[in-house]
Order: sequence, then structure tokens, then C-alpha cells
Amino acid sequence: MRLRVTITAVLVLGLALVAGALVLVALLGSVLTDQVCQDARDRVAQLSSATGADRPQSTNSELIQWTAVQGGGETIASPPANGCVSVEPPGYPEDFVFAAAPVATGGDVIVGKPLVDVLDSTRFVRRVLLVGVPLMMLIVGGVTWVVTGRVLAPVTAIRREVDEITATELHRRVPAARTDEIGRLARTMNRMLDRLQRSQESRLRFVSDASHELRSPIAAIRQHAEVARAHPGRTTVPELATTVLEEDVRMQGLVDDLLLLARSDEDHTEPPNTPVDLDDLVLAEAQRLRSATSLAIDTAGVSGGQVRGDEVALARMIHNLADNAARHARSRIAFTLTESATTVVLAISDDGPGVPTADRTRVFDRFVRLNPARSRDAGGTGLGLAIVATIIERHHGTITIRTADTGGATLEAKLPQADHT
Repeated sequence: MRLRVTITAVLVLGLALVAGALVLVALLGSVLTDQVCQDARDRVAQLSSATGADRPQSTNSELIQWTAVQGGGETIASPPANGCVSVEPPGYPEDFVFAAAPVATGGDVIVGKPLVDVLDSTRFVRRVLLVGVPLMMLIVGGVTWVVTGRVLAPVTAIRREVDEITATELHRRVPAARTDEIGRLARTMNRMLDRLQRSQESRLRFVSDASHELRSPIAAIRQHAEVARAHPGRTTVPELATTVLEEDVRMQGLVDDLLLLARSDEDHTEPPNTPVDLDDLVLAEAQRLRSATSLAIDTAGVSGGQVRGDEVALARMIHNLADNAARHARSRIAFTLTESATTVVLAISDDGPGVPTADRTRVFDRFVRLNPARSRDAGGTGLGLAIVATIIERHHGTITIRTADTGGATLEAKLPQADHT
């Protein structure tokens, strides 16, 4: 870019200077020629009244020719009336400007003034321009090269810094001390690097946590298999099969959750625009909890509510919220579903220990368990609420946590109503 800018500046300046030089030489020659013509006209006006005895003859500085009325030979030039003509007379190496005027006693007088001074002046100007124009182009090219280099130096520094940043060095940043366009470019690149760093850190945590979670059921299966092989009398085939099946179910659920989150990270399309009755999904989930747990399930607050989206994903969202409430509830879970002018609000409350205010955003991160000491069987994989947040975000909704009237936690999801999506 530096070279292109310098070449462009030199070429543009060179064309402008050459055009200006040609115009200058032409105008200078025209002005000086007009001045010589005026001198010749003044001279013939002066000689037009001269008599025979007073008539001067040609000298080195001017040519004079007197012509008779009847003609007396060939004239050296034929200038127009009140005008001049440029002619190179025989025996002279340069042009002369001739003017003519009638003489009072008869005939004409023709006066020629040499253009040697005009030609010398224009030659001198051309020589100066032949030297000055390239010199000016050289100076401008050098100045442009230096100035462009200083202007682009921060860009070069940014390029070198970015070129050295690898996937393991996303903490590095480009210099952004300037306040001009280059400074804004540097700050934009730093924000991009911030996003890349956060994404990389999140991905690494995700891989690490997923590996840790998958290691647990694999280790359990291996442990029971090794015990059964080393000490066949300590276990039976049904016991071993039961253990392997339970751990396999846990591992399958974890893999399904991981695949769902991976697809959601890659899929940025809008969910289907299908009408979904949330009240039907909520009542079905409540019935499942009644059959699977001994908790009191309250659905008195469930009214009609319709949204548009993916019915399977929304059912998964309600299922995860219900499982989260069942995991923490002591004796009771309450479902409420209300509909306003523009939104449908789903709230699921439990009478468990609640969620501390400082953790009410963090619980939606992946693999987060607020009580690390509790077992994975009781605490889940830490992906349920992350999946809930992903599904709600895809449906342009929001989810918040507040303290329930019973002292536990209320997870409240707001989704656009079907008529306002």
C-alpha cells in the first residue's frame, strides 16, 4: 500500500507538473512574442512619417525594408494590417516578427524584430522545468514515502502482533493508543480477540467438563467389570448388568445433552413458526412428576398460553425445569402459566433451599453445580439449565430466577405470545 500510494502521488503530481509546464512555456512564448510584435508596430508607426533622407536602414537589432508604390522587388515579409507575422528571413538563423505601415510619401515600411530573446527565454524555462519537474517529483515521492510509512507504522505493528497471535495466545492484544481511524481499528480487533478468547476458554471448559463427566460412568462400568472378573463370587450377572445399564443410561443422557448443545451452537436459524400450546406441555409434565415422585404437584395456576416455535424443544425446556425443581423440592412444586398482551409467562416454583442471588445467572452456564459436594446422581450433569437457557434464547425469550413464596426458587420463563412473534 505504501508503494502504491507513493507511485500514485508521484504520477498525479508528474502529470500536473508536465501539463502546467507546457502551458507555462506556451503562455510565456505568446506573451513575449506579443511584446516583440508591439515593439515592431511602434517602430513602423514611428518610421511611417520619415522622409527619404531620414529613413534608417537595417541593423543587427532590427530589419527595415522600404517599398516603393510601384513595387521594386520582393518584400521580406507580408504582415497583415495592424498585425504581425513571424518569418525566418534568408541569411538569419532565427525568426523575426514583422510589422508594416504605409509611408506618407508613398510605399510601405516593414520592420522586423528578432525573436532571439523570446527563444532564449523559453529555452531557459524549458531547461529549468526539465530539471525542476523530476526533482519536484522525487521530493514529493520521498516525502510521501516517509509520511505514508509513519501513518502506516501502527497498521504494520497491528499486523505483526496479530500474525504472532495463535490459539494459545489469545490473551495478547494489539496496541490501541491512537484516537484516529487506526486506533478505532485496533480497538475493534481487540474486542474481536476478547470474543475469541472467551469463546476459546468456554470451549476448553466445555471439553474439560464433558470429559470429566463422561469419565465417571466409564470408570464405574470398568470398576464393576474388573471386580466381576477378578472375584466372580462377589457379584452376579444381574447385578453387573444393572450397574452397566444404569451407567450407560447416565452416559447416554449426557451425550444427548452435549449433542443438543453442540447443535444449538452451530444452528443459528430461526425455530419453526408452529403454534404450540404450552399449557398442554405443562400439564403433561406435571402428570409425569405425579407418577414418578411423591411430591405435591400444583397446577391450579396453569391457564392457556400459546407461543410459536419448536414443540419438541419447548417440551424439553419444560421437562428440564421440572426435573430441576423436583431435584431441589422438599415436598411441593407449583406450575403457573399466564398470558399477557404480548408474552406468555411460565413459572415453576419449589420449596427447596433456593438459589443465592449471586448465583442466579451462573446456574445457566454449562456444567455448573451450586453444591459441588452433592453426588452426580442427585445433582445431575449441570447441563439441564444450560439447555433451558439455549432453547429460550432461540425462541427470543428470557428466563430469570427469584425467591418463591415458599422460600425456594421460582424459575420464570417469558416467551413472545403467538400473535406477537
